[in-house]
Amino acid sequence: MSLTEAATLSNGINMPKVGLGVYKMENDEEVVKAVKSALEVGYRHIDTASFYDNEEGVGQAIKESNIPREDLFVTTKVWNDEQGYEETLQAFERSLNKLKLDYLDLYLIHWPVPGKFKDTWKALEKLHKDGKVKAIGVCNFMEHHLEVLMEGAEEKPMVNQVEFHPELYQKELADYCYQKGIQLEAWAPLARGRYFDAAILKQLAEKYDKSPAQIILRWHLQHDVVIIPKSSNKERQKENADLFDFDMNDDEMKRIDALHKNERIGKHPDEFDYEG
Repeated sequence: MSLTEAATLSNGINMPKVGLGVYKMENDEEVVKAVKSALEVGYRHIDTASFYDNEEGVGQAIKESNIPREDLFVTTKVWNDEQGYEETLQAFERSLNKLKLDYLDLYLIHWPVPGKFKDTWKALEKLHKDGKVKAIGVCNFMEHHLEVLMEGAEEKPMVNQVEFHPELYQKELADYCYQKGIQLEAWAPLARGRYFDAAILKQLAEKYDKSPAQIILRWHLQHDVVIIPKSSNKERQKENADLFDFDMNDDEMKRIDALHKNERIGKHPDEFDYEG
């Protein structure tokens, strides 16, 4: 098993379980170099967003890699001030032009902007129907947002990308998504390295001859969560992908689950400043 291991979305599309996140990578040398090195390591799933302002760099790296387009899984997202039906269709074209691609594998609503996300979803449904996007989904949606979104929707989201890691083990949200056939994906799966020194992580790292980061990432995979750890360092990218040669047992998984403190590194979707 390797970086080609994929989760199958509700519409049959395969989404690699491990991808590269590029948040806060500048749209210059850093992102081009990071994406190129990840593709060399074997990553085939790249996650960017309009808000990251680095879609052009991602597109350049993809082009220069000469990897066949059908072998890649590329995600981008529509930002809050681009939401609404017509606005989203325009935002999509801007993103596609910057990425220099003919289609996207996954297009996501970045945040559930009140009063707008239902119209935005209608635009995503159109893009999907028109064959411009292979799969559509959302980010940072809680159960109540998903309920509102699915009222009257033609399609349900195929993916929900949220903050998810041992200190924010959103079990109820995860259970809800799986029950609805929505694939959960974690942004910041390593919580920016905030608690690598937790005793259980160190203990398991020693047992399996892995790093605490690899233990956390493996925990996600065993919970059927797709991950997009960010790194521009090639050796770290390799480490973040070296997760397929060990399995933790149920007891060990439960001990990592117990690190949950309901602590976020980002904003709660209901407290996000959508006007700012």
